[in-house]
Amino acid sequence: MSTVATPQTAPTTWNIDAVHSVAEFKVKHMMISNVKGQFTGITGALTLDEGDVTRSRVEVSIDAASINTCEAQRDAHLKSADFFDVEKFPTLTFRSNSIKRTGDGELAVAGDLTIHGVTRTVTLAVEGPSPAGKDPWGNTRVGASATTKISRKDYGLTWNAALETGGILVGDDVTITLDVQFVKA
Repeated sequence: MSTVATPQTAPTTWNIDAVHSVAEFKVKHMMISNVKGQFTGITGALTLDEGDVTRSRVEVSIDAASINTCEAQRDAHLKSADFFDVEKFPTLTFRSNSIKRTGDGELAVAGDLTIHGVTRTVTLAVEGPSPAGKDPWGNTRVGASATTKISRKDYGLTWNAALETGGILVGDDVTITLDVQFVKA
């Protein structure tokens, strides 16, 4: 009786295409509606094991100063020591620790998220990676979308203001969404 071995595929490296990638967030403002913003300065890499995606790894670094909420005064406040303190903590990072399949084309990617110098373990709900495709210049690309929700207070982002009508100016729960495109190295 012989056993046929399944060929192992070597992991491949895929670099984030910053031009086609964004990290977005939303948080309640005045307990009324959500304010959204994004970070455009994204770098990182995916080490993809196409034979077993659960053995893959991902690392992402985000330039905290690339924050944009479409309101210059708010952006300046978010960059200040009241929030991200970008001079002292210039990057936000995520490094995966484990990946589990949760459905067809869906993954739970757990890892260490560092914001404002504080690291906590979070789990991202990921759609992807998409099937690989060639762009017009011969590069091979894949994409993925990931979402998680955090408490900003867990990361030392505690600034707030009380409202005259009761309640607070900035909510605690922050939804983070990453839409990332990777290019095969």
